[in-house]
Amino acid sequence: MADTSVLEISKAKPIGKRLDAFRDSFSFVCQGADVPETLEVLDIYLTGIVLQNLGLGVVSALQTLPASRLLHSTSGDKNLFSDLLRFLAIIGSNDFDVKRIVPLLRTVLSHDADEAVWYKVYDIVAQSVHKRGDEPSTPPPSEPTRTASFQQTPWTFNTGSFVDTSDLRRNVDPILKDDVEDNLKINHPDVFDTFFGQIPGLREMMSAILQSCKEAEPPLFQEGVGWVEWPERCDETAVLQFLRRHVDQFQQSANDHGFRPSKRRRCITTPNKPIPGSDWSLILVPGELKSNPREDNRSSTWLDLVRYAREIFSAQDTRRFNLGFSLCGLIMRLWEFDRLGVVGSTPFDVNKEGETFISTILGYFCMSEQELGYNSTIAGEGRRYTSIQRDDRTERLYLETLIKLQRSVAGRATRCWKGFAEDLPDQQVVIKDLWEYEERPEEGLLLEEATEVGVKNVVRNYHETVRLGGRVDDVLDNVRKGPSDTGGWNPLQSRAIRPEPVTSSTTSGTSGAGRGRGRGRSRSNSRTVTRKRSSSSIQASMPPPKRSCSDSPVKQDTHRRRNRVHRRLIVQDVGKSICEARSPRGILTGLLGGIKAHESLLDANILHRDISVGNVMLNMAEDDEFLIVLDLAIKTDRTSASGASSTGTKVFMAMGALYREDHNFMHDLESFFWCWQRRVSKFQAWNFESTENLAKIKKCSVDEEDKFAKEVVENLTTYCTPLIPCTKELRKVVFPEGKRWLKEGRGLYSRINSVLQQASNRLDTLE
Repeated sequence: MADTSVLEISKAKPIGKRLDAFRDSFSFVCQGADVPETLEVLDIYLTGIVLQNLGLGVVSALQTLPASRLLHSTSGDKNLFSDLLRFLAIIGSNDFDVKRIVPLLRTVLSHDADEAVWYKVYDIVAQSVHKRGDEPSTPPPSEPTRTASFQQTPWTFNTGSFVDTSDLRRNVDPILKDDVEDNLKINHPDVFDTFFGQIPGLREMMSAILQSCKEAEPPLFQEGVGWVEWPERCDETAVLQFLRRHVDQFQQSANDHGFRPSKRRRCITTPNKPIPGSDWSLILVPGELKSNPREDNRSSTWLDLVRYAREIFSAQDTRRFNLGFSLCGLIMRLWEFDRLGVVGSTPFDVNKEGETFISTILGYFCMSEQELGYNSTIAGEGRRYTSIQRDDRTERLYLETLIKLQRSVAGRATRCWKGFAEDLPDQQVVIKDLWEYEERPEEGLLLEEATEVGVKNVVRNYHETVRLGGRVDDVLDNVRKGPSDTGGWNPLQSRAIRPEPVTSSTTSGTSGAGRGRGRGRSRSNSRTVTRKRSSSSIQASMPPPKRSCSDSPVKQDTHRRRNRVHRRLIVQDVGKSICEARSPRGILTGLLGGIKAHESLLDANILHRDISVGNVMLNMAEDDEFLIVLDLAIKTDRTSASGASSTGTKVFMAMGALYREDHNFMHDLESFFWCWQRRVSKFQAWNFESTENLAKIKKCSVDEEDKFAKEVVENLTTYCTPLIPCTKELRKVVFPEGKRWLKEGRGLYSRINSVLQQASNRLDTLE
């Protein structure tokens, strides 16, 4: 059907009302954001995350239309449906400029003619999908003069290190479970006190409402019985009705007693279906509803909530931590998700402990933004800004566009925004927030040292440790507020030892509800969501932990105090990934500059260890280049390892690094080759391979010259055809005779540079 016109297919397979559901979701987003339901909000009011979600929604809707399977592909694939499938991954990446989706949104929301919609789809897809099997990467992290084995930092991978992935549950769930395996505690007695115990007036409010429930006609709550209207069989629909009705009554009763939150919040219940509009940017507190109380002790319940927390962290770029809850039958448990992992409270029976149930519900509705986990150092409703202290004065920095966000729960959680200083509006900067292990060398200090010794092609920066509430913003003391290290246990670790039963959260929780703390502004139009899963999808109960030891070189010592600190860098050099290069020369320029910067760092005794397409940058004119991100870099003369797990981008790691060899500069140089191969390899499946399998796959891809050359010719686009000879030569240099290097040699720098420079000279002759 490639020759059939768009107009003919549009008439044969009309869109009709099939996009109305998406248009309804746009209405829902506008209502939730409290903005007018007009097309102008696409340019003025809606944030990048909201636009990204709308883009995902409209492309998903277009994919379901029959015409998408008849219209021709823009890249030689089977049909437009295939292009849209890859385009979904592109929209979800951090490289995508969400403003590019606005014209398509306008066309769909304006009810334009079918052919106008499809022409607009072709315009945006043609700009983004260059070739079959190639999607832009989401820049994350990877791994580094020879360092002794005792200097090496153990490493693991989490969902923040995925590249070019569509985030299918079958792929994400196993790694998400591994992500929190060492970082989960349940039955911690301090959770309620920590997050609810200091809300002003909560205890008095709870007492007044509980008394009102007892005195109502007929009574809502009775001692020895519990909640009178609680459904006996915990049927899904009945429990959701109970929650909606009683939450509204709690709010009304609180209002009648003079307890009025500054902003009204709503409870959303969406059983077995996505939230309308799938807009996680509006969700304050996720909840998981199960019908069976035994499911409170099953890993599937906890991992469902971890998945929701990951979505919220991904949709809300200023979230420091998340609070949530699970309700399994009558058993309720409170949860906290942060950059160290997950903490669950002791469970309680909502019928036997009505005070705690009321305090929990009211607490969620009365918390300030900061108490709900938002970063109050970033302020402003429309034009967001943050402030830094430099040279004894306060500077205001405005945040314009989110350009990088790691999709993970525990981890560094890197966020980067493009912005500018208030007094220098024409000079762009990048504001980077991340959560580093406190024992790691600060990335900002390494960049500062590199600048002082004259390292070439490395970003210039200012750095500081974020302070919130007059304290250093870290997880253990500022987020979790110093809960007992001895409380709770980890059910996912066989080596854990289950402690003696602890007291219910009611015992300690409600007693502290009256202690006050300074209030922040409440977040408007915010919501709580509950969701129910059928019992057929639940895993078996977790077995009781056994006393044993692990000899794994990757996992951490769980008895060691681990902490992450919130740090911020202001980077003066703004650029783009080599994947966004407009020409083959841009790609060459990026790699030449990246390798020059890497060798210059090595001369300063700094090993980068994080070579990936997201960290080799071009300036916007594509005539200069630089390396970014030193958060995994180490000093080559250090005498001990930091002890924290490092995270790498597996698809770019050297084979030896995947085999867990001591990381040295040769591994980084091989990573530059895999960055180059980014354009000819199908990386998506690589995210989910084991490290050893991936090393074998990489070896097979380069060991035979004829096979390698055939793959290069078949996969490179016309755009990159001039680079075919260079690609073949790079393989010969990095893998002599198709084999991994066995000896270190700094001569590899000059050999790679020679190949790239010759390719650049050939381009001169072609031009």
